[in-house]
Amino acid sequence: MISTGLARRLRDAGLSWAPRSGDRFHIYRHELDAEVFTVSELTIEAHEYPSGTVLGFNGTTEWALDSVDLGDTLWLPHEDQLRDLLRRSFRSLEAVDDGYRVTIELDGHLSRFESVSAPEAYGLALLALLEGLRT
Repeated sequence: MISTGLARRLRDAGLSWAPRSGDRFHIYRHELDAEVFTVSELTIEAHEYPSGTVLGFNGTTEWALDSVDLGDTLWLPHEDQLRDLLRRSFRSLEAVDDGYRVTIELDGHLSRFESVSAPEAYGLALLALLEGLRT
C-alpha cells in the first residue's frame, strides 16, 4: 500500500478517483486517522448524486456513519492500479538492494524511481508523470 503522504501528493497533482469495489481509502476525521476502508458492494458503495459522489456505509453496526463525501476521503491505489495509470510510459519494475525500481519513459527519456515497496515506487513514477503533464 502507498503512504498517505504520497497519496495526497498524487491527488494534489490531479489524480482523480472513481470508486470501485476493492479500492482502499482513508477518511479525513481525527478519530479515523489510523483506519483504512475498502469499497465493497456488501458494506460500502459509491452513490452518484447531482451534488457529487457519496460513499454509503450499508449495514455498518460498529459506529454510526451512514455516508461520507468523496472529498473527505483519500484514495490509496493498489499496485496494479498505479501500474495501469502509468499506461504506455511504463517500462519495467525490478528488485534492487533496498527495495524496488520502476522505470518509465518520460519526455523521450528513461526515468527511474526507487522506494522500499513496489507500490510506492509506482506511485513516485506516476507523480512524476502527472507533474510532467501539468507543466
